[in-house]
Amino acid sequence: MAKRKSLSKETAFSIAPIPVPRFDDDPAPPPKRRASQRKVSEPKPKPETGSINPDKNANVLDAPEALRASPDANEADERMNLAEAGMDVKKQLKEEDNESPLSDLSDVDSSTETKKSKPKSKGTAANKTAAKKGGTKPKEVEDVKDKKMATKEPQFLDPEADGDEEADEEEIQAALSRPPPVNSDYLPLPWKGRLGYACLCTYLRFSNPPVFSSRTCRIASILENRHPLRDPNEPPHATKNRPDREQPPDVARGQAFVESLGKANAKDIVKMLRWNDKYGIKFLRLSSEMFPFASHPEYGYKLAPFVSEELAEAGRVATELRHRLTTHPGQYTQLGSPRKPVIDNAIRDLDYHAELLSLLKLPPQQDRDAVMILHLGGVFGDKQETLDRFRENYAKLSQGVKDRLVLENDDVSWSVHDLLPLCEELNIPMVLDFHHHNIIFDPDKIREGTKDIAELFPRILATWRRKNITPKMHYSEPCPEAITGRQRRKHNPRPATLPPCPPDMDLMIEAKDKEQAVFELMRTFKLPGYDTFNDIIPHVRKDDNKPVKTPRKKTPKKKTAVKKEGDDSEAPDNAMEAEEGPDQETIPDEDVGMGGPEGRVYWPPGMEHWLRPVKRVVKPKENKDETKLTPAQKKKAAAEAAKEGAKVEEQVHANGAKDEPAAASTSTPVSKKARAPAKSAPKAAPKKASKGGKSSAKAVPTPSTSDTDQEADEQMSDFEEEAKPQSKKAKTNGKAPSRRQSVRTKRKSYAEDDEDQDME
Repeated sequence: MAKRKSLSKETAFSIAPIPVPRFDDDPAPPPKRRASQRKVSEPKPKPETGSINPDKNANVLDAPEALRASPDANEADERMNLAEAGMDVKKQLKEEDNESPLSDLSDVDSSTETKKSKPKSKGTAANKTAAKKGGTKPKEVEDVKDKKMATKEPQFLDPEADGDEEADEEEIQAALSRPPPVNSDYLPLPWKGRLGYACLCTYLRFSNPPVFSSRTCRIASILENRHPLRDPNEPPHATKNRPDREQPPDVARGQAFVESLGKANAKDIVKMLRWNDKYGIKFLRLSSEMFPFASHPEYGYKLAPFVSEELAEAGRVATELRHRLTTHPGQYTQLGSPRKPVIDNAIRDLDYHAELLSLLKLPPQQDRDAVMILHLGGVFGDKQETLDRFRENYAKLSQGVKDRLVLENDDVSWSVHDLLPLCEELNIPMVLDFHHHNIIFDPDKIREGTKDIAELFPRILATWRRKNITPKMHYSEPCPEAITGRQRRKHNPRPATLPPCPPDMDLMIEAKDKEQAVFELMRTFKLPGYDTFNDIIPHVRKDDNKPVKTPRKKTPKKKTAVKKEGDDSEAPDNAMEAEEGPDQETIPDEDVGMGGPEGRVYWPPGMEHWLRPVKRVVKPKENKDETKLTPAQKKKAAAEAAKEGAKVEEQVHANGAKDEPAAASTSTPVSKKARAPAKSAPKAAPKKASKGGKSSAKAVPTPSTSDTDQEADEQMSDFEEEAKPQSKKAKTNGKAPSRRQSVRTKRKSYAEDDEDQDME
C-alpha cells in the first residue's frame, strides 16, 4: 500500500492563513446610489488611496500621547472619557505597546519609579515554547507569577481615591502628616499673557469630519499597505478590497500611506489655529506623533520635502495670528540614560522635532519661541552621574536642537533645585511646572505651595531672557480626592485657579479636557475671550454638514407612498418634489466645526457625550426589529400575543368571580345541583333538589345592587334570568321549593302566570 505523501514544514507554513488587520471600520461597502431621474449620471471620480478618518478606517488611530493631559501622564484615567464622547476606544485608540524604540523602562531606577505596572514575562523563546507544549513552567514565569500574587495581597486603600492607585497605610499616614502647602494669594490679573492647551482640540476632534493633528498607525499597517489592493480602482475596504499579500510588496507604497497621515495632520493645524484665534487662544502645543514613526531607526523618514508646503502654510497662519507653537517629546526621550541605544534614539527624536519646527518657517522671534520641552528622565541610581551623562550627551546635539531645547522639573525625580543650576550652567531655559513642584521639591530649602517658589522666579526667568526667548510655564492641579504623592500626580480635568505667575506669561494648561480647561479659566476670571463662546446644545451641531447618504435612504419610501395614494398624473411630480425637497444649506469647509455664529463650543464638565451629534445617539431599534421580522415570525408573535390576551381575560373573569361573594351584602344563592334534574333521571331530582338547599351556601350567589358597583347590577340581572327556567322546572315536577327559595319561587310564579294569560 502506497504511503500517503506528507506535507513538508515549508509547505504547511506557506498555506497557513496570514492574519491581516482590518483595513476599514465599515462592515459593508457603501450602497450604490440608484440612477436619478433628474440628473445625468456624472463620471465616477477616482477613489482615494484610503480614508484618513479614524471612524471609517481601522488603520488610522488616535495617538494616546495627544489625548493625555501631559506626555508624562500615561495612566488610562488621564485621558478624557472617550467612550462617553462616542469614540470606540478599542478600535480607534492606539494601544501603548511601545513599538517605538525610545521606550526603555529597564533603565528607570526602581527607587524612583512610583507607578505600579503589571510585570511582564521576558523569558527566552525556548521557555515560551515549553510552556505552550504543556511542560513545566520556566523559572522566570514562576517568579513573575509569584510577584503577581504578591501584588494581589490586600492593602490599605484610600476610600477617597478612584481605586486605580493602591497605597499602604504608612504612605497614607505620611501624606496626611505632611505640612499643609503655603500658597500665594496673588492672582495675575488683569491677564495679558497667552493661555494654551496641548495637542488636541476636543470639539474639533469630534466634529464631522474630525479635525486633529495626531493621527497615527501601527507598524503592521505600514507593512500591510506595502501590498497593492485587490482592485486598485476601488477604495480600500475591510472585506471587499483589502491589500493582496500574494503580490510583491513595495516599500514606497507603505511609505505613501504613512505620509498621507502626516499630511492630513499638518493640514489640520491650520484649522486648529483659526479655531483657537476665534475664541481667544493664542498658544498651542503640537503633537509629537504628528508624523508616525518619523524617528524610528527602520521605518523613520525625513519630513522634507513631502510635507514642506503644508507645514509652511501652518507657519504662515501662525505668523498671521501671532500664535505660539511648541512641542514636548515623550518621557522616554532621555539624554541621561547609561545605555547608548537609548541615547541614539533620543538624539534622533530631538532631530525630528527640530526639523518639524524649522519647516514652519516662522519669523525670528516666533521661531525662537518654538521650543522643545524635555524631562531629564530617570535617576539610574546616582543623580550626579546622571547629570554628568546629560552634560556629555548635550554637547553632541546639533545647534538647531540646542537652540530649542528647554528642561522641565518632573513629579518623580528632579526638582527645581536639581535642574536650575544645570540650566544656568549649560544656558538652557527652564520650564517651571507648578503641579510637579508641589509633589517633588526640596523640603530643606522650600515649602510646598506657590508662595516660596515665587522667590525663584527671577532666576528662572533669567534663563529665558538670556537667549531672548519668551518665558513659559506649565500649570495644572491634582484631583481633589488625591492624598499621597502618587495619587496627586493625576491631573485635574480642569484647574480651578491661576498660579501667581507674571501677568504677561505664556501659560500652558495641562489638563485632559484640553481647550475646555482654558475656557473654564476664562469664564471664572473673565479673561480676554470669555465672551466669544457659549454652551453647546447637547448632541446638536449646526456647524457640520450632514452626510449625503442620510436623506437618500428615506426618499424612496416617501416616493412609493405618494405613487400609490395619489393620482397617476400627479404621482411623478409629487415624487420629484419629495426627492428634491428643501436642501439644507451647505456649510463652507472653512466654517465646518467652528461653532456656528453663536459660538457654541463649550461643554460642561463631565458632559463629553454632548460632543456627538444626534445620529450617533438616536437608534430606533424597535422599528428596525419590526421591519426585519419575517411573515412567519410576525404570525408567531401575533399568536403569542393572542394567547397572552386570553390569559389576561381569564384572570380578569376569575378575579371578578372571587370578588362577587365578598361584594354581595344580601344574596339569594341558587344551587348548582338544583339544575341537575335536566341531565339526570326525574326520580333523583327531588333528592338532589333537597340536598341543594343544604349546600346552597356553596352555590354562586347573586350580588346585591349598589350605586357604586355597576358590575354587581349586571351580574344580578344575569342570575335572575338563569333562575327563571329553574323555577319553571321545579313547578312542573310537582315539588314545592324549599323555604329559602320561597321568595324566588313567588317571583318566578308571577312571571309564569303572565305567560299563561298571554297564551290564553
